[in-house]
Amino acid sequence: MSYNGAAVIAMTGKDCVAIASDLRLGINQNQTTAVDYSKLHKIHDKLYLGLTGLISDQLTFIQKMRFKHEMYELRENRVMSPKVFGAVVSAALYEKRFSPYYTEPVIAGLDKDGKPYITSMDLIGADASTDDFVVAGDNVESLLGGCETFYRANLEPEELFTVISNCLMSGVNRDCLSGWGGVVTVIHKDGSFTRTLKGRMD
Repeated sequence: MSYNGAAVIAMTGKDCVAIASDLRLGINQNQTTAVDYSKLHKIHDKLYLGLTGLISDQLTFIQKMRFKHEMYELRENRVMSPKVFGAVVSAALYEKRFSPYYTEPVIAGLDKDGKPYITSMDLIGADASTDDFVVAGDNVESLLGGCETFYRANLEPEELFTVISNCLMSGVNRDCLSGWGGVVTVIHKDGSFTRTLKGRMD
């Protein structure tokens, strides 16, 4: 799971949600091949999927999830809610449990009522939804430590951006397999915004 390196965090606020990832893409733990690779994937305006793990499985899995969402949208004439999308992701991982995708997804979004939803899963789809924060990647201990230190309930969108940025940067600075900057997307009831973070490049 640490072959390519990754760090992803999702965090809830007051009628908003944020998801962040680092930008490093490495090979075999000792070679950096890209410093601008975001692990965040937009499903629709109010829903994002973050993927960690093996890059080839990430790309295969996001194509499969986009296909499933587009088929649902054509059939139902509406987009998936974050909770429904989480169930689809979990089922897709579990059906491959004997030869799994080496990826751990993090899902963040707002439902039609503007309520935030976040969850993370292991590589066979075991759901771990919560109402504060979830992390995935190589150095989850440092990411969790930062989140437990900085997180507060009912943060406004700008406050949430500051908190999740601090959590990501403090976590990846203690991990040589992730980092090299980051990207943060905050989704709120009036839209969303994405910002890039500068980090240590060593």
